[in-house]
Amino acid sequence: MADHLSERLSDRVQDSAERVLALMREQGFDDAQVSVTHQRRSEVCVAHNEPSLLRSNESYKLQLAGLLDGRRAATEGSDIGEESLRASVQALWDSVLSAPQDEANAVSAGQRADIRRGTMSTEVATLAGAMRELLAWRGRETPTMMLEDALAGHNALAQRILTSRGSDLACELGWFDAVVFGLARDGEHASSFNYAGGSCDDLGGTSFVQRFGIDELMRSLTRQLRTQPVGERFTGSVVLTPRAVTSLLGWLLGQIADQPLIEGSSVYRESVGQPIASPLLTLRSRFDAPGVMPLSADAFVMPPLELLTQGRLNGLTPSLYGSRKTGLQHVPVAAEGWDLAAGSTPLTALIAGVPRGALVDRLSMGRPAANGDFSGVIKNSFALQGGEVGAALSETMISGNVAQMLRDVSAVSVERVDSGGWLLPWVRVDGLHFS
Repeated sequence: MADHLSERLSDRVQDSAERVLALMREQGFDDAQVSVTHQRRSEVCVAHNEPSLLRSNESYKLQLAGLLDGRRAATEGSDIGEESLRASVQALWDSVLSAPQDEANAVSAGQRADIRRGTMSTEVATLAGAMRELLAWRGRETPTMMLEDALAGHNALAQRILTSRGSDLACELGWFDAVVFGLARDGEHASSFNYAGGSCDDLGGTSFVQRFGIDELMRSLTRQLRTQPVGERFTGSVVLTPRAVTSLLGWLLGQIADQPLIEGSSVYRESVGQPIASPLLTLRSRFDAPGVMPLSADAFVMPPLELLTQGRLNGLTPSLYGSRKTGLQHVPVAAEGWDLAAGSTPLTALIAGVPRGALVDRLSMGRPAANGDFSGVIKNSFALQGGEVGAALSETMISGNVAQMLRDVSAVSVERVDSGGWLLPWVRVDGLHFS
């Protein structure tokens, strides 16, 4: 698979980005941002416990944003031929003329980067070997597990982002990824669906099923064939798996981003420098993780960031637009790429410390209220009683407040799961209402 993607930057990506930026200047835009991406992907797939597909494809993605007299319009496309580029620029011009004016619109200036990391090529046999291992392990260890969909893939990506204000950002990335999705089934009994997956630099060294919590997921599903209700209402604790912790942190990251900050609904707008979470929580960026785009959507290089230090909030993360709209300092971040520091409590001890509650793998909270209040179903979960894991739960709801959950974290595990975009431990939270 060695080709022009193994060079410093795909010539066509580079040339197309420069060409379309020139076309936008000729058209008369005040400012412009151009992104051209070339990606090649190879994958081996499994469906219904059987190998189903081997494929490779490549694609181009064009993303344009144009500014005129305070107005902004954006468009995307997949054709970077000359005729298509001209048509895209003309369509964008027609759109920007009728867009609303907003003086906060702007493009990045003077940003420079040339990033290259990861393996840009692989043998399909490597991917096929990962799927053979998965199928053999399933048949041997979890025969009731039904792999509805599973895949192992490799990605090679070249991207260049240019702005009319002198930003020139280029990157070449290579990474592997995997997804396992399914349920357990035994006669008339079936578990609910669940999934595991992530990204990594290579597939060597570690067993495929031990990556991203895949083995734990499959074993857990086979124990969820028969479920029971939680019983009477009570107040107890939850032990969140790394997969469930993403819901908790996702809410936090959303609260300190553009929309709540601009609307004035963020509960953390005035909390920078203050403790907002348990001192057990330290959250750092890992924007150099496999599969994480190392450049922000508004065309900025992203420096390392420690968002929480022992529960203290170090900053907010408005985009360039959000910062101009609110007057807050601009902090560029990626869509994912976060590391929650490991704790000092072994997982077995973390569970043993729960008098009554649940081990939760999926939180279905819907959209919590502006202040963090929520009521939702816990899925793929087990009862905890007297510090021991009990039966799988059915139709169980919890309610509480997400901001309070962050403050009420009482233990963090030594063990963590690395899925590329997230490196997360298990977390125990007290004071949730069960019904």
